[in-house]
Amino acid sequence: MTKSELIEQLSDGHEILNKKDAETVINLIFGGIGKALAQGDRVEIRGFGSFSVRERDAREARNPKSGELVKIPCRKTPFFKTGKELRDRVDE
Repeated sequence: MTKSELIEQLSDGHEILNKKDAETVINLIFGGIGKALAQGDRVEIRGFGSFSVRERDAREARNPKSGELVKIPCRKTPFFKTGKELRDRVDE
């Protein structure tokens, strides 16, 4: 499902929300999650899952084309862990 499909489904499912309002709601939710992660916070949505930030160590890798060693600096990456209810729903 794409973001536009999510907006479409949200606006179709609720007579109160038009597409513009549904897009605003979706953007606020995703923006809030992104902002919290950028600040290093953890976001938990009960029954769905939790978002957190993990730090990856610096490492050396090989360029597959030339075979030379490349240093990859440490970085932070977003991580999502599914909640039990979502795992059970998907497993059915």
